[in-house]
Amino acid sequence: MIQNISIIGLGKLGSSMAACMAHRGLNVIGVDINQGAVEAINAGRAPVEETGLGEMIAANRARLRATTSTEEAVRASEISFVIVPTPSDARGAFELQYAAHAFRELGRALKQKSGYHVIVLTSTVLPGATRHGLLPLLERESGKRCGADFGLCYSPEFIALGSVLRDFLNPDFYLIGEFDPRSGEALEQVNRHVCQKPAVIRRMSIENAELAKIALNSYVTMKISFANLLADLCERVPGGNVDVVSDALGTDSRIGRKYLTGGMGFAGPCFPRDNVALSFLCRKLGADARLLEVNHEYNRALPARFIETLQPHVQRGETAAVLGLAYKPMSHIIEESQGVLLARALSEAGLRVMGYDPLAGQAARTALQYHIVVVDSLTEALRDATTVLVTTPDDCFRRLTPEQVRGDKPQVTVVDFWRCVEKNLAGQPNIRYLPIGRCWNEAEAATTLSRLWQ
Repeated sequence: MIQNISIIGLGKLGSSMAACMAHRGLNVIGVDINQGAVEAINAGRAPVEETGLGEMIAANRARLRATTSTEEAVRASEISFVIVPTPSDARGAFELQYAAHAFRELGRALKQKSGYHVIVLTSTVLPGATRHGLLPLLERESGKRCGADFGLCYSPEFIALGSVLRDFLNPDFYLIGEFDPRSGEALEQVNRHVCQKPAVIRRMSIENAELAKIALNSYVTMKISFANLLADLCERVPGGNVDVVSDALGTDSRIGRKYLTGGMGFAGPCFPRDNVALSFLCRKLGADARLLEVNHEYNRALPARFIETLQPHVQRGETAAVLGLAYKPMSHIIEESQGVLLARALSEAGLRVMGYDPLAGQAARTALQYHIVVVDSLTEALRDATTVLVTTPDDCFRRLTPEQVRGDKPQVTVVDFWRCVEKNLAGQPNIRYLPIGRCWNEAEAATTLSRLWQ
């Protein structure tokens, strides 16, 4: 039974993996070139912001430590997980420079170690990258052969920022791309030990696993886009309600309800870039990429559609409050955030825009400094706003009261992208409540629909 693990890269996923594995009774040594991250782990603190991470690290200090030495970590472990950045390049592919550096260091460490050791790449890469881009570095630096002297797997995680610990300990399944059965067996043993429920494991070739990872994320983006198409249609059908339609579709086992809630587009550090990367792969291998490309274009066009929808309800020069600038609730991340894109589009349409987010305010302030004013409190954002746009269903927005929104203004329009404040604000005096994915103008929708059949 493998008891000693090393984690190369102590970012959000790497430090969370290290904490979870220690929490499950394994001895873990983390590696990072950032001395601050190493010192944080050794002091029992979280090196990054992630829900519950600090508490889990503090509770498992006896089994968790960190170093800047890859050789030290390899000597002290039987299996090494590599979780380093693979940023997108100008083509939409994933760059390997950080992974290549880690693999060179691992190769040099393997050269000094006797006995079998397994390397597991967890960072997202495109098919062929592990076998043809990284494995040769291990063999060249170590002077050893994969399969005979050491093992190699590709095994990405399927987690969401903000819930990494929960997702890592309770995955839907484990995806193992193995160089050979021995490598896969070693990794499966670790996965079954770490998982808090009976583990579903899918083992396959490295290339199939690389493809499955980005294919899964890209498929989810298409489901999100379809839900947003339904929301658009429901706004144009008398009595249209995207939640009612989605609940019906989600009941079918072929479809399922997850990611079928129409609202804003897909965003964040993974979904958009993985969809673009899969498009790149299709083009380079001669496959048809049009489905993926149209999905990407549709998603990027959503802010413009929302502006067009809102035009009859807002006027140039008035103040709009955008509540939610992170890409998802309770997150510090604004990468590809639909709230940020919408705030910029509103500003370009001539509105004075105030933005607020409970966690991502500073990041958004830097990104939007020439477009909108990002404020530090919900009260400040709402003070002069005659249009309020709720773009993430954070708890602090769900609790909005009519008094907070209305203040002393004669009327306020509330645009609710996730139908999350309906209970508190719909039907209140001097508040015009406009939920995305619901029909706003019954008479006009009925007239338009009837003409289709006359």
